[in-house]
Amino acid sequence: MLTGVAALWGAATGLLVPRAAYRFSVEPEEAWRDTCPAGHPFRGGARGWLGSTRCAACAAGAAGTTAQSSTAAVAAPPEERAEPNEPVETAGSADTSTREDDGREGDPGAEPAARYAPAVLAPVATAVGCAALAAATGLRPELAVWLLLAPVAVLLATIDRRVHRLPDQLTLPLAGAAVVLLGGAALLPEHAGSWLSALFGGLALGGFYFLLFLINPNGMGFGDVKLALSLGVALGWYGWAVVFAGGFAGFVLGAVYGFGLVILRRAGRRTGIPFGPFMIAGALLGILFGGLAA
Repeated sequence: MLTGVAALWGAATGLLVPRAAYRFSVEPEEAWRDTCPAGHPFRGGARGWLGSTRCAACAAGAAGTTAQSSTAAVAAPPEERAEPNEPVETAGSADTSTREDDGREGDPGAEPAARYAPAVLAPVATAVGCAALAAATGLRPELAVWLLLAPVAVLLATIDRRVHRLPDQLTLPLAGAAVVLLGGAALLPEHAGSWLSALFGGLALGGFYFLLFLINPNGMGFGDVKLALSLGVALGWYGWAVVFAGGFAGFVLGAVYGFGLVILRRAGRRTGIPFGPFMIAGALLGILFGGLAA
């Protein structure tokens, strides 16, 4: 039951990720997006941060276009109706420009399926991650912390995958929240970690990534350094072995991914890849290992 509740929590919070990821996925010199891909201002809960990437006007427009096309097809003479295997050009389908992933351009009623992949993947990833954390942690106080931090981690991974950027507005509050929430968990009975160890873990992993940034600024972004602070705090809760395991797992996953791209000739040795998702995945594996061991 605990795992099922955690999965439902992950799915529900994961539904909030796509719009926030869309709004945050901009270049450093650009402001956050406040309009949908069609240019309609975002409205709704939390000043427009809650909801899907497409606004209500886009959804209504797409439904209206589909209904008009269906009505026109039925009303057309038999000799003018398209055969099942013939392409049908609908309103807005001609001369449409799109960009992969971020949805900055293009007709909202004719967007490719790939653009909606985050809307499906984010809830699934969050649900699976929360369920795994619940299964490994059990009814311990730190589980509430993991469930609160998991949706933000998925949001950061989504943004980094899109624009190779980890916004300070998310990484720094995430680190502070991890420290405060785990401090509260340490005051409750039956917890299985150490708050002091979590603090040292954050400093250690953040310091290690900062050293890598100083050695090779082109290969390690400063956003990764800030993300390492919060991940180190979470991993350090279960001790130094988990900090090492989670940090090392992130490097291994990133290396495997990069090597696979080179083998498939989709990237070169100097091609930059978003490292945040692999840091987060490695930290998840470390926390699962720590929770099971505890």
